[in-house]
Amino acid sequence: MLSMIVLPGLALASEVIELPQSDGSTLKLRSPAKRLVTLSPHLTELVYAAGAGDLVVATVEYSEYPPAAIEIPRVGDAFRIDTERIHLNSPDLILAWETGNPPAALAQLSSLGFAVWIIEIREVEAIARVIQQIGMAADTSALADPVSEDILLQINTLKSQNKAKEDISYFYQIAAKPLYTINGEHLISRGLKLCGGRNVFSDLPNLAPQVGMEAVLLADPSVLIGPDIEGASDPLQHWQSWSRMTAVNNGSYMLLPADAISRATPRFIDAVELACTMLDDLR
Repeated sequence: MLSMIVLPGLALASEVIELPQSDGSTLKLRSPAKRLVTLSPHLTELVYAAGAGDLVVATVEYSEYPPAAIEIPRVGDAFRIDTERIHLNSPDLILAWETGNPPAALAQLSSLGFAVWIIEIREVEAIARVIQQIGMAADTSALADPVSEDILLQINTLKSQNKAKEDISYFYQIAAKPLYTINGEHLISRGLKLCGGRNVFSDLPNLAPQVGMEAVLLADPSVLIGPDIEGASDPLQHWQSWSRMTAVNNGSYMLLPADAISRATPRFIDAVELACTMLDDLR
């Protein structure tokens, strides 16, 4: 039964709480955290998903989902952290983002004696795992575990529904000028893989590499995908004059909700589900 699922690396609530960190080490808490600071919008959202939003005493700019997060005091943004302001909030657990937060600031917070839990989500299933771990860390497992289980069920359903479908090649555009994309290790790429999407730049070494327009034309994707930013113009419009590209010739464009597809949260799974439906239409 799904209610019996226990994800790897979790300790029993009666024991020392062990939180796996992105570098393979383990952060140990002797008791559940009661004052949390989140150093990325997606970490704020994950804490709310785990039922611990009321425990967040400070966060960073752009933490606006769910709406309740807008009222939380700010301590900078993901890239510029005010360690003094964090100190004034006396957190007993700081949730940090490995590839987003400045390492020097995180090291300083650790040296001051704060428990800094450094998280990096690269696998789709890890969204569920981190929510369950946050539930343990904040003593909200009764709320977090059902959310985690629902996400795993949603992921497994997508896998089952799409496993026999023909692959369809795509180019994912993060930004147009300069032109940035994602490689196969990026969470977005791994999410779209659940739909049978094949990233034409999956073999590039960097998570978010810059590419040239000629490289995209040579790769000749069947679909062009970009983030749909509210109030912004169509980010894929500049491709329309390149009619020799298969995607352009077929009018195969996809826009996915920017915040949802770019943040490792439950909304990411919803965005992937939407992408699967849209890719089916294009097939």
